[in-house]
Formats: sequence, structure tokens, C-alpha cells
Amino acid sequence: MRRTIVVARASRALLGTLATYSYPRHRSVRTFMTDRPARPTVSQIRQVCQPPSIRGRRNAEHWVADAYQRNISPYLTRLLLRTSITANGVTWLMIATGTLAALAIAIPGLVGGVLAMLLGQMQMLWDCSDGEVARWRKTSSPKGVFLDRIGHYTTETLIPITLGLRAAGFPHGAWVHSSWTLIGLVLSILVLYNKALNDMVHASRAHNEMPKLQDRAEVAVPASSGLRKVRSAARFFPFHRSFHSVEMTIMVFVFAVLDAVAGSLTPTRILLGALTCFAIITVPGHLAAILSSSKLKS
Repeated sequence: MRRTIVVARASRALLGTLATYSYPRHRSVRTFMTDRPARPTVSQIRQVCQPPSIRGRRNAEHWVADAYQRNISPYLTRLLLRTSITANGVTWLMIATGTLAALAIAIPGLVGGVLAMLLGQMQMLWDCSDGEVARWRKTSSPKGVFLDRIGHYTTETLIPITLGLRAAGFPHGAWVHSSWTLIGLVLSILVLYNKALNDMVHASRAHNEMPKLQDRAEVAVPASSGLRKVRSAARFFPFHRSFHSVEMTIMVFVFAVLDAVAGSLTPTRILLGALTCFAIITVPGHLAAILSSSKLKS
């Protein structure tokens, strides 16, 4: 009888202890993902900010980003995350760097070509990191996308203008009255129009309340067999991809070296003339490809 009473009392004491004990609350997966460290490691940045949906984009991901910039950008992003700069602040740095890259082209000689290429690479690095900062801090916004467009439009419109000035011999001689200056302006308009065609597609779809266009290869395939053959042939000589700031600044550097070897501006003038011819072909081809594809079909 006495043993039964002792056991009963011990049981009640144990139950009371269990009832008042405060168990530690385990974090769910969702809570863990929202509580991101202020000083992440490079591997954490890669995991969160470079998912397959980003690295696997067909058009939005530039080839230099896929080749090497995305390998470098997490190191820059880690430094930026330790500061108070916002993702949009990083985009402003991208805009400023791209503008300087374009203006550097007007500097005569090899110095201008080297600066343009280096600044063009740095612009692309900022462009990778601003999105990574936004994804890590969960601050992606329409304003950020808008500023990104401002940066690319500004740089890629200015580069042909300053390339025309370079070909005209700026700041020496009668560069104001040179035909090369005018050719640079014409190329700038063509590049601007070609770039705007892509945004016109997105604006048209949004205006008609259509879903966001998927970044897949089959979406851009023209319905016309003739256009498909031309598009396939262009893969062997993709001159239509020459109008991004990275490609243009690299070409400016290469032809600046050739200028130094030749002792004249002839190579740069050949580059400007070739890019203008390519743009004259690219713009109507791009327009025809859009109208023949499924991009504007519901």
C-alpha cells in the first residue's frame, strides 16, 4: 500500500514537471529561409541568389555572366551586403559605370579603348550584384527593373555616339562636320530601336493582360520557314548580338589596338561602318522575327 502511494506521488510530480516544462521551438524551413544572416558566405549567396531560374535564362542572362561574371559576383555581393547600400543603389553604380565606359571611348588612343573595356566589364559585374543583393534581402521591385533598363539603354545608346566621335578624330580636327559623327548617331538610333523592340513585346502583352513571356528558346522561333533558316544561319555569325555594351566595349578595345598598330583610325572606322551595316540588317530582321513568333500570341 505504501509503495503504491509513493509511486502515485512520483507520477504526479513527473506529470507536473512535464506540464510546466517549456520545450524549445524548432524553426521551420520557412522561418530559416526568412532569417538570413547579415553577413552570408559566398556559398550561401550562390544558393539563394543564383538559382537555376536565374542561371538558366536564355536571353536575360548574358554570356559573360554565365562564363565568368557569376563566379565573381558573389564576392562583390558579400562586400555590398555588409554595407547599407540598397539594391537600387548598386544599380545606380551600374548606370554610372556604364556611362563612364561609353564616355571613355571618346578618349583618343589605346587608353580610351582599355578604359572602355574595363568599365564595361565592371558595369556587368554591378549588374549581376544588384540582383543578388535584391534577392538576398528580398527587396526586388519594379523600380529596380526600371533603373536596370535605364542603365542599359543609356550605355548602349551612348557607345555608338562616342564611337562615332572617336572615328571622327575627336577632339582634334573637324570632327563636328565629319560623316563619321553622323554615322555614329545613326547607329545609336538603330541600337536604341532594336533594344526597344524587346520591351515593346512585354508592354504589348501587359496591355492585353497576357501572362509574362517565358524565357524559352521555342517562344522566339519564327513561324516562317524562311526566317527560321536565316535565324539558324545567324548562329554561325551572330552579328545581331553585337549591340550589347559588353560586346561593343570589347570590340572598341580590340580595334583600338589595331589603330595603334596601323597608326591611323582606319580600323575603328571599319568597325563603325560594319556595326552600322549589321544594325541595318538586324532591326528589320528582329521586327519580322517577333511578328512571326508566338511572342504576341495568347
